[in-house]
Amino acid sequence: MNTVDLSAMLADHTASGAYYVDAGGGDALAEAAERLEFAFVRIDLQGCEDKEAVLARIAQALDFPDWFGRNWDALADCLDDLSWLPAPGYVLLLDHTHDWKQADPVGFDVLLEIGTEVATRWAEHGVAFWLLIPVPPGQL
Repeated sequence: MNTVDLSAMLADHTASGAYYVDAGGGDALAEAAERLEFAFVRIDLQGCEDKEAVLARIAQALDFPDWFGRNWDALADCLDDLSWLPAPGYVLLLDHTHDWKQADPVGFDVLLEIGTEVATRWAEHGVAFWLLIPVPPGQL
């Protein structure tokens, strides 16, 4: 997919949500998000094996406010808000999720569900929100 197509895809708030993407496309996604002036945040989850580590890594990458409660509900609340990171759209790229997915598949699925729900709520306001998980080519 070329960068023009990526920009059009990212701009479509009605299609945003939580998705797997080709691991080789991170730079192109970043460039497309930049063209749209979207917030693009790459979150490295390498070495994370539990919910606490994942939440801490996400909170740090997105510079969550002090009131972040370090649980799934608080994550959803912060992702629904993002007033400290104003942008016309959001692209979160979660790198190196394999270890965590293996150690905590239920938690991994909860995060995907939260990403989908948050995207739906943002879409109601005409804002694209993407939670993208790169996987090696051929595993999509």
